[in-house]
Amino acid sequence: MIPPMSDAFRSGALPDALPRQPSLLPDEPPDAAGLAAAAAMPASEGHFDELHGRPASAPASPQLAPAWAGFWHATGAAGWQELAARAQRVQRRVQEDGATYNVYADPDNPTRAWPLELLPVLVGAGEWARIEAGVAQRARLLNASLADVYGDRHLLNEGLLPPSLVLGHPQCLRAMHGVAPPGGVHLHIAAFDLARGPDGGWWVLGQRTQAPSGLGYLLENRLIVAQQFPEAFRALNVQRVAAAFQTLLQGLLRLSPAGERSRVVLLTPGPHNETYFEQVFLARYLGLTLVEGGDLTVRDNRLYLKTLHGLERVHVLLRRVDDEYLDPLELRADSSLGVPGLLQALRAGEVVVANAPGAGWLESPGLAAFWPAVAERLLGEELLLPAATSWWCGEEAVWDRLAPELASYVVAPTFPTGVADAAQVAGALAPAARLALRGRIDADPAAYTLQARVRPSETPVWRPRGDAAGGDGLLEPRAVVLRVFALADGAGGWRVLPGGLARVAQRRDAQHDPWLSMQRGSASADTWVQTDGEVDTTSLLPRPLTAADLQGWHRTVTSRSAENLFWLGRYTERAENSVRLARLTLEALTGSSAHGASTPVLRALDALARRHGLVGAGVPAPEQGLRVFERALVHALGDADGSPSVAFNLRALRGCAQALRERLSQEHWKLIHEVGDHFQQHYAQIMQTAAAGRIEPLADALGVLGRVTTHLAAITGAQTDRMTRDDGWRLLSVGRQIERLDFLAHALATGFEHGLPQRDDGFALLLGLFDSTITYRAQFQARREVPPLLHLLVFDTDNPRALAWVARTLHDRFLKLARHEPLWAHELAAQLPRPERWPLDVVATPNAQGEHPALLAALHDASAQALALSDAIGRQLFSHVGAVDRAVWQ
Repeated sequence: MIPPMSDAFRSGALPDALPRQPSLLPDEPPDAAGLAAAAAMPASEGHFDELHGRPASAPASPQLAPAWAGFWHATGAAGWQELAARAQRVQRRVQEDGATYNVYADPDNPTRAWPLELLPVLVGAGEWARIEAGVAQRARLLNASLADVYGDRHLLNEGLLPPSLVLGHPQCLRAMHGVAPPGGVHLHIAAFDLARGPDGGWWVLGQRTQAPSGLGYLLENRLIVAQQFPEAFRALNVQRVAAAFQTLLQGLLRLSPAGERSRVVLLTPGPHNETYFEQVFLARYLGLTLVEGGDLTVRDNRLYLKTLHGLERVHVLLRRVDDEYLDPLELRADSSLGVPGLLQALRAGEVVVANAPGAGWLESPGLAAFWPAVAERLLGEELLLPAATSWWCGEEAVWDRLAPELASYVVAPTFPTGVADAAQVAGALAPAARLALRGRIDADPAAYTLQARVRPSETPVWRPRGDAAGGDGLLEPRAVVLRVFALADGAGGWRVLPGGLARVAQRRDAQHDPWLSMQRGSASADTWVQTDGEVDTTSLLPRPLTAADLQGWHRTVTSRSAENLFWLGRYTERAENSVRLARLTLEALTGSSAHGASTPVLRALDALARRHGLVGAGVPAPEQGLRVFERALVHALGDADGSPSVAFNLRALRGCAQALRERLSQEHWKLIHEVGDHFQQHYAQIMQTAAAGRIEPLADALGVLGRVTTHLAAITGAQTDRMTRDDGWRLLSVGRQIERLDFLAHALATGFEHGLPQRDDGFALLLGLFDSTITYRAQFQARREVPPLLHLLVFDTDNPRALAWVARTLHDRFLKLARHEPLWAHELAAQLPRPERWPLDVVATPNAQGEHPALLAALHDASAQALALSDAIGRQLFSHVGAVDRAVWQ
């Protein structure tokens, strides 16, 4: 019950005798900017402080830079308290998207989740205008330099560029001399790594011109981080990036020989490339077909995409493959990443390659000191953005003068070729390592360039304070380098994408990596560029499709995807068969010691196990050494390299799925990923326990195989019920039926050759191999007779394991798959076995010697025809080496 208020309380006057208790609630809500300022750690000495917007030499002040004050004001105190939850959402989204980055330096764990910071890097409108002008100018300069070096060579002849530095670069391609790409555009994408120096000015650290990476990751960063701070994104008037990508696409189409009707593809080195995720992501965003070198072919100086329906013309190739791997005919002969004849197609003007081959030499840090003079010669302009001062050691006087001061510089390879050639701070090396480095430079000075150290500015990153949750965290300053992209419009102009891929150091002291390489452990951050004008609302969402557009619509299936789908089906079926055969073999071996498994059964299992790679050729037969055979089989189960056993098939299944990530549902991919991992984990535990002498591994091995069987059944369900029934799915199904027909026909033939139907355990083994034990018992009870056995395993068109069902399904789906090549398809289909037409009374009746020659001949022919169909599909649909080339789109 609430007591009544006195008159003094009603009037608001409190008696002097009553003490005043301070309010537990603040008069005003806490200010997020104040909370951020209080949580900010001081920037390192000698670095520009992005959070406070002041040079390193300025006196300390708690006042935040205007952009960051606006960011925290829009985020609010409640948003500050949710930073921990938002950081978790960022990491969860990265995992859900499957965003990864492959680190070559760690072979044991090469694939890592994409490292993304919660807070963006903020760039004001005024400073962005200066960056934009400087980057666009340098893009014009680089394109003009390429045109000159591969053309009239004024720069080399006049000594503005050292010939030994340019022509001696392995990525200056003699094959490109005299080649004039469409529109004179050599570069379509140019990336520049920038850092803000201690005085607040921006410096160019390096440039990427071969196949610049980062655009896909930039998009991923924007989609994730902007969702965490929607109020701040709107309040800061952050410019959007879609219009820049539209400029790139329009520029490519403008230069293409087919104009708006062009097919544009993105050439990837494949799933093992460090940035494969972003290549998939970028292709989806731009609506491009992602291809590998094997997907393409050059015919009559034209580039074609190999698809299930024939060869389709390709007009624009956006590449992520380095120069020397592009064409094995004219460049690196051992390359399997490129396309033979690509350079000749480029010379003929039949394809636009972005970027044109031969641009890699522009990335050499040894050229940095020469660009100002080149800009004066080609553009008649002074460079707007300065570069980090560099000295090429190939000039004898330079190295003689600077060698004693080596510890003061960053040492970079003049001709970088890989991750091992990353720049390093000489002063951060141990004395012995620095002395060794000096010795290498003495031996080959032209291979090294010295660069003045630029201390990148430090941007705030949020870190929880210990194990605390909520907003109880710190803002730690970390060095940041910004990669900015210039995109050609195809008409001689350049558009600088308003944003960039920020690379952020993962620790306060980043001397081990002066330019913050992702390969050496840096993280990434979204980059928000403010605009004083209107935010561009351009979208790359395609126009609505009309009814006319949808007539005859089909999804293009590249030959590479087709081949991977085909083998995804085959390896799924092969994994199921090898697991079933291994389980039945181990069960029979166990029974042989307890109940005496028959010799014919052991001989049949021995033959099947050897054919399917469950045991090696040197393992003695079960009759000679039962336990030796058993242990060899168990040990081979987990061998993913030495034999095509269970582990090998599961790894191959995963490899095919990895190459088809864009076609598989998340659940399907997860099942395939898990089945191999779980098998290896459980198998390793069994073998460790067995090695310690505590158990005999046989029983536990059977348990592991049982779990794999369940997993594979789920994968089969995903393939049957969760995939669109297009030509890609039909090819997967054809692959499965080929594998099933070969396995079952051969297994049944082996069984009859060893007389298994005449023995109880042999009869049961045949039913087990066909996974039809329950069905047989339901239909024929305990009968052990050959006619009902063959009826179920060969003739029953309702049994998906019967040869008749498998062959008919294979026949029908193959004809529908190859409907665009009816003559070829019907000729092959006519040779396929039709078991339902075999006379049961003939194949089921033995001869005088108790043999079934007609049945065995039919079974061996069925197995051979299945494998022959596989070969024919590979030649015609994957390799396109048939007698007549087919071009379905000019």
